[in-house]
Amino acid sequence: MKTLDLISDLRKNNLLREIDIELDVNLEIPHVAYLEIKKANPKVLLFNKPVDRSAGKKYNMPVLMNIFNSFEITEKFFGKRVESVAEEIEKLIKLKPPVSFFGKLELFKDLFKLKNVFPNRLSKNISDTHDRFNGDLLDLPILKTWSGDGGKFITMGQTYSHSPNGSVSNVGMYRLQVFDGKTLGMHWQIHKDTTIFFNEYKKLNEKMPVSIGIGGDPLYTWVATAPLPHGINEMLLYGFIKEQNAKLINSNSNFVPIDLDIVIEGFVDPNKSRIEGPFGDHTGYYTLEEEYPILEVSNIWIKKNSPVYYATVVGKPPLEDKYMGWATERVFLPLLKTTAPDLIDYAMPENGVFHNLIIGKMRVRYVGHPQQFMHTFWGVGQMSFVKNAIFVGENAPELRDYPAITRHILNRLTYKKLMISSGSLDALDHSSPDALLGGKLGIDATGDEVKLPKLEILTDELLLKKVSGIAKDKNLSIKIWDLKQYFRDSQNPITVISIDKNNKSLNKKMSEFSALKDFARIIIFVDHVGNSVHNPYMLLWRVANNFDSNRDLFMNRDFYVIDGTNKIKEIDELNRDWPGDVYCDRNVLMKLASDGVIDFDLSLIEKFQLTEIINNETKGK
Repeated sequence: MKTLDLISDLRKNNLLREIDIELDVNLEIPHVAYLEIKKANPKVLLFNKPVDRSAGKKYNMPVLMNIFNSFEITEKFFGKRVESVAEEIEKLIKLKPPVSFFGKLELFKDLFKLKNVFPNRLSKNISDTHDRFNGDLLDLPILKTWSGDGGKFITMGQTYSHSPNGSVSNVGMYRLQVFDGKTLGMHWQIHKDTTIFFNEYKKLNEKMPVSIGIGGDPLYTWVATAPLPHGINEMLLYGFIKEQNAKLINSNSNFVPIDLDIVIEGFVDPNKSRIEGPFGDHTGYYTLEEEYPILEVSNIWIKKNSPVYYATVVGKPPLEDKYMGWATERVFLPLLKTTAPDLIDYAMPENGVFHNLIIGKMRVRYVGHPQQFMHTFWGVGQMSFVKNAIFVGENAPELRDYPAITRHILNRLTYKKLMISSGSLDALDHSSPDALLGGKLGIDATGDEVKLPKLEILTDELLLKKVSGIAKDKNLSIKIWDLKQYFRDSQNPITVISIDKNNKSLNKKMSEFSALKDFARIIIFVDHVGNSVHNPYMLLWRVANNFDSNRDLFMNRDFYVIDGTNKIKEIDELNRDWPGDVYCDRNVLMKLASDGVIDFDLSLIEKFQLTEIINNETKGK
């Protein structure tokens, strides 16, 4: 789907909101998109008059955002039900030689479809289809999303690259920091195909040719995020889904889709790098400064007819990655089943930030089978970066019915069925003491309900007094603020307590709360500042981000204390800095509201913690 056709279709179906007043690429445009995507029925946004007031620039190119804003619109880009793609993949995986004539005809039909998988490399160069851009990176409407960002970042770029001998091609989606008009920072993580290529070029001491694509068919962007095995070109997946060949042209010795709106060409010198970041990332935290390779831009090309700049905003959930991640879940389920045949389904809740939490449904064949599954998942591709994995049996509720599945898990949780290990973590994870390596928690919630000793369930107010009394009697130097109990009628009720640590570590104090084991089963501590114990959606986001099972879990048989607070480098066994939350700038929001661009919806802002929480509780003891 070409960009202008996409915009026309969105406009016709009342899925597009066009904003015709001048808005700044610095904070204003991304803040509008950030609020919009969190609404019940968000629109795709087209900003027709982007400007950069600080640089005195007015851009001729509009900015399109929130393209993946719902399950329905994501399937529109697929051109079919996402589930049907998974069904087609599963059918191919299970292909068997046919025995009847009609079976052979059916097989031929299925195989004939595969002719559309392979990209069609046209005998054209980028200069045949695009115009050379009369400007540099600073003349494109690239956004600065957050106040703490290190600069402007391309957030929806498709990075095309290939191995030195040209035998393997790849397209990935990475953030790209604009250092100046001719230089981009390349945030390539260690497990990405482009990093493998880069290391090969480095051995040869050769510059690596790279092309950055922006725009065109939105499915190009989705396949760029797809966790395909190394060596498989993502354009094959595009052709499989669309049932038509991707039409590619030559750009800087890479092959890119012909209908891209913008193509940035350049070379990565393996001997050059630069500090990149900070950047407010999809974890909802800033990823801190780190050294990465740089792209030295040689050319920028734009399509001849009305180019559009695509961008996305990442930060606290829910955002576009909710819907992109859902499509990835569905499409790759059959491939996961080839490694774990007894897997029925899996879900990665967006407020678990995907790599922080996975829930899997499985058929249990024998004792220890769920534990084997944990090891399997932690050894498969990008699943190896998942921190916390929970497995339930085939009779469990639907995995995305989160209240029901949570109750199901809590009624089967026992310390005997926990597994704590260590392993690889996503480069964006900040919770572990050391980068890239940290705790893994596996929970076997299969089987029948457990019957644990009955608790004496107190009101929140009475339990709060007991917690405060322990903190005072034990001289723990922490201030207890608020408390909320969840699933009190389950075998393992959850008690969330907000505290002020007073710049002290909680780690050595968690065992002191064992005195509560007759009244509570799972206690989770969070910081008073920045959290509300009455907001379970954002509490899961916070704790999943901050929790490392090797450091932040105290167990006394079936009594658990979890430290979900922000950690302090000097006192919390942390060998690196702890990042801050991403927050909208209140002044920017107020200006946008006064200009009539947004509604200053306080309930939405509080629900998703879009600005810093100003806590007013007076319960602190």
